[in-house]
Amino acid sequence: MEHHSNIVPWQLLAQALGIVVRVIPVDERGVLDLAAYRDLLGERTRLVCVNHVSNALGTVNPVAEMARDAHAHGALILVDGAQALPHQRVDVQALDVDFYAFSGHKVYGPMGIGALYARASLLEAMPPWQGGGEMISRVSFDRGTEFAAIPHRFEAGTPAVPEAIALGAALDWIDGVGIERLAAWEQWLLAHATQKLEGIDGLRIIGTAPDKASVISFVVDGAHAQDIGLLIDQLGVAIRTGHHCAQPLLQHFGVEATCRASLAVYNTPEEVDAFVEALQRVLGMLR
Repeated sequence: MEHHSNIVPWQLLAQALGIVVRVIPVDERGVLDLAAYRDLLGERTRLVCVNHVSNALGTVNPVAEMARDAHAHGALILVDGAQALPHQRVDVQALDVDFYAFSGHKVYGPMGIGALYARASLLEAMPPWQGGGEMISRVSFDRGTEFAAIPHRFEAGTPAVPEAIALGAALDWIDGVGIERLAAWEQWLLAHATQKLEGIDGLRIIGTAPDKASVISFVVDGAHAQDIGLLIDQLGVAIRTGHHCAQPLLQHFGVEATCRASLAVYNTPEEVDAFVEALQRVLGMLR
């Protein structure tokens, strides 16, 4: 179910260190098989990596439950929260996760910045991952380098100050409006769009988890996703097509590409209706 960004680093590490990457199965709804997940955990398990919300399907994963299972086997858990922060309140302490990462541009902030939460005890035990200014307390040719306290030892060089300020402003805006209000509106739009799309002949929604964010991936019999995307764009509607950086997941469903409509707080019911109408016009052309 993972985005490539939560697959490729572990494959590179496997090549370098010989670790084994094991994959949690996904059922036909796009829901993780938790029974299989528990069977995969063992005394040699060191790290569980999972997304909080699937970017391709919208599935919301039960990371708190998965964290309990991981910790029961002595493993750590890292969560990719890039798709969760815009849609729900996240409390890393309540989730009891060891690492949690998100991207700024997913929460209406700038690109090129994000955040990584980690337990203080883990950060204290980790060496810096790069060297530079502002991450030291003392440098000497005789005594070597003494690093600053966390988190500064991991922040070598000049920080992305404008981006950080903009990210803070974006998060303040979300808090000001209220993430619960944003989520409720997105869920209403999701239900409205899902009902409309289910009435289109030959359209199949990929990812029907009972708990999902406001993302709808779909395929249509006799129409390629790329063709749909190109034509619907000419009608003033922007959707995403392709494998969504989740090729193994799409291969599981037997497709190479899907169309994906992503609904956010700035969307309206009228825009959903316009999208569905445009899609029906496009499918009329292609068929």
